Amino acid sequence: MTAFFAQVADIRFSLEAQAGYDDLATLWGEDTADADLVEAMLTEAGRLANEVYAPLNHAGDLAGSVLENGVVRLPEGFTEAYRSMAAGGWVGLSFPEELGGQGLPWSLSLAVSEIFEASSLSLSLVTLLSKGAIEAILHHGTQEQKQTYLPNMIAGTWSGTMNLTEPQAGTDLARLKSRAERADDGSYRITGQKIFITYGEHEMTENIVHLVLARLPDAPLGVKGISLFIVPKYLPRADGTPGERNDLRVVSLEKKLGIKASPTCVMAYGDNGGATGFLVGEEHKGLSCMFTMMNNARISVGLQGLAIGERALQGARAYAADRVQGQRGGQDVTIDQHPDVARTLAWMTARTEAARGLVYWTAGCFDRSVGEADKEKAAYNRALFDLMTPVVKSWATDGGVQVASEGVQLHGGMGFIEETGAAQHYRDARILPIYEGTNGVQAIDLVGRKISKDGGVVARELFKLIDADIAHARESGDTALADAVAAGLEHLTAATDWVVATMAENPDRVLAQATTFQKLFGTVTGAWQMLRQASGAKARLDSGEGDATWLEAKRTSADFYMRQELPLAAAMAAIVVGG
Repeated sequence: MTAFFAQVADIRFSLEAQAGYDDLATLWGEDTADADLVEAMLTEAGRLANEVYAPLNHAGDLAGSVLENGVVRLPEGFTEAYRSMAAGGWVGLSFPEELGGQGLPWSLSLAVSEIFEASSLSLSLVTLLSKGAIEAILHHGTQEQKQTYLPNMIAGTWSGTMNLTEPQAGTDLARLKSRAERADDGSYRITGQKIFITYGEHEMTENIVHLVLARLPDAPLGVKGISLFIVPKYLPRADGTPGERNDLRVVSLEKKLGIKASPTCVMAYGDNGGATGFLVGEEHKGLSCMFTMMNNARISVGLQGLAIGERALQGARAYAADRVQGQRGGQDVTIDQHPDVARTLAWMTARTEAARGLVYWTAGCFDRSVGEADKEKAAYNRALFDLMTPVVKSWATDGGVQVASEGVQLHGGMGFIEETGAAQHYRDARILPIYEGTNGVQAIDLVGRKISKDGGVVARELFKLIDADIAHARESGDTALADAVAAGLEHLTAATDWVVATMAENPDRVLAQATTFQKLFGTVTGAWQMLRQASGAKARLDSGEGDATWLEAKRTSADFYMRQELPLAAAMAAIVVGG
């Protein structure tokens, strides 16, 4: 089993060269932009991930989570590892200081999350769902709800979940049947069943705060009749400590392809009259509240695709450097000396680096939308973030699956058995294009809400940014890289114009090609990020800053992407406009 090492240098470089972290961090203050602080934070997260989280990954997959007498038993070591992470303050990095967080930029919080998720995706999932629940309560909860729940959730002593899906209602939330009845004390009684609830039951934390979608008796039909409720496992006492057990239970744990250590629960509410719930936001407007957490969660799921790709890449690279097979020049060699294996590793590296750039650049847009005092600049960055959210979620998760699959292939027969861990990475990655909105749904969102709704205005603003980086690269001497991205951008621009023109007259024709268009969008914007990577590396080389060999490798990876991945843009554009 290959050891895991947090890629602190790569993550920091991506934050700086692709996301422009140094610039956006000044919106938070000098301390946040301090390079030593960022380095220390990523290094310490990496130490915990390397030493505590990573060793649990394979063993946790073998053991899985087990339901015994209504209690979920997690794999050995999971509870202690999680509590060590929570005690270090890692859950609340980007949340308000007055509620116990550290008030740091979200992009820096994501960088820490990448480290933990690459080390053990199953264990890290509890934190992802908690952060989403925190976001929803922070933006839509009452002051009392914020004070009751958020300090404990931000501290990691309480966790959170999202309860959307039901057996008859997956993506189509209009079909929800869970019910909410008003009670005399201002609370609600929740009844119904939810499926696919990640960490819906466990004993790592003192309480679990479920966010549950349900309908009131007088709710209008469709998604406009859904309300959102806080339904805690234990009802908080007046002093804020966990009190009486609520009327909810775990019915079963799903048997899954991957992420086996993460308990995916079927939850029942109201077996004994109704679980006590508390309304978040307004009645019948719960879906908009839930989407507050889902939009950010979609970027976080894209980050998971990046993380699992990184883990698979590390395993493949180590195996290829150790496995002796075949000869070159009459000498026995390790398989990384064979050209096709070298190409595979180069592709895995480039695809992972491109995804990393897209994730952090998009997260940087969110940070600027929050931190900018100028409302026009804030709105501009928010629009870019919204546009890129479905692209990041889909392209980074598709990439995670593809990279993990190539990792299995590179291991040969050893990849198909569990001993090397390559199979686990592939199995774990496969859920990512599915949850938090399937990638097909993301494609529909991209061509419908994000491109066609405004006639492609925001997309063209993005293309202007890409053009500016192309011009900068040409000025600095990177003509070949710049020309490659420019050609890719021409294909994306033409396809975008086709989407806008065709959606109005024949929407089904566009929707049938939405997934291919989304892949095209990701491929070209991924190339743009590799151009930014190459430019950032060149600037450091020219100034004599950093490890020259490492920086040249970054440039070589960008060149590989332009030659081996970006040419696919022409074919995808032809498929899109061909209908």
